[in-house]
Amino acid sequence: MNPVPAWVEAAVAILLVTSGLFVLIAALGFLRLRSFFLRMHPPALTYTLGSWCLAGAGVLYFSALEGRLALHPLLIPLLLAITVPVTTLLLARVALFRRRLARDADTPPALVAKDDVPSDGRQSPS
Repeated sequence: MNPVPAWVEAAVAILLVTSGLFVLIAALGFLRLRSFFLRMHPPALTYTLGSWCLAGAGVLYFSALEGRLALHPLLIPLLLAITVPVTTLLLARVALFRRRLARDADTPPALVAKDDVPSDGRQSPS
């Protein structure tokens, strides 16, 4: 194995510290923002940037260590990019459903009125 050059270690350290700062900003966003719906988007973006910095540090370090391009650390943010939007959508829909059941005044109305939905649950053709 090749020893890792000092400039690679410095770049990896900068990427790791940047990743930690993004995660810290995401945590502060969770504390600062008041409602569930406000908490969903901005912290998720900063957390995503943090995971990409971490993966970039892994690619850079393992590529320098092995002497060839190592792309396996990129699997983590790619899998996150696939699974996180689905989970976020499901959480948002559940939260909206619960707010509508509680008849919260700030909740937007449903797109389909109850009178427009047949008893079998399907939408009527327009």
